[in-house]
Amino acid sequence: MAQLYYRYSTMNAGKSIELIKVAYNYEERNKRVLVLIPGVDDRYGTGVVSSRIGVSREATVVNEETNLLKLFMEENAKEKIDCVLVDECQFLKKHHVQELVEIVDSYDTPVLAYGLKNDFRNELFEGSYYMLVYADKIEEIKTICWCGRKATMVARIVDGKFVKTGEQIVIGGNDMYVSLCRKHYNDGRVGDKLIEPEP
Repeated sequence: MAQLYYRYSTMNAGKSIELIKVAYNYEERNKRVLVLIPGVDDRYGTGVVSSRIGVSREATVVNEETNLLKLFMEENAKEKIDCVLVDECQFLKKHHVQELVEIVDSYDTPVLAYGLKNDFRNELFEGSYYMLVYADKIEEIKTICWCGRKATMVARIVDGKFVKTGEQIVIGGNDMYVSLCRKHYNDGRVGDKLIEPEP
């Protein structure tokens, strides 16, 4: 029986490379995958899942108004889809997650969604919240803080200062975000450098 999987982590844990690897494994066995990515994340171009280690693949863009169930049904009618893979699922809306549930339950097709859990303020994204509510399996992909402890927080750093207020969604990479353990997120330390909080 198919299930909805939510695989979460902080940044730089290898979520995108894991998705690309899963897609490759399916396709190597002549199975068809539908790879989705929210349009809001265009760091590497529109419709591209890209890993920081340099591996990428094309994906179908999901916008706020996209009906994922309808999209799946149209693609599945052309040729059977064996698995749906979603990158950056934290940017999904509630209706998107509910549509993924319907794909799993009505079409017995597994859905694996990868993304962040909490933002730089340590609040859940909308997509993360509903993935936690609806997912059959929730799995953590671990990465480490600079100190060697498990990283569980994402800090936003702008102009050399920790920022803990502002818009939830500001697209950026290593230039703006760093994964930290709780201790170093709270004390504002990255390596031997103490980063001042924004006033």
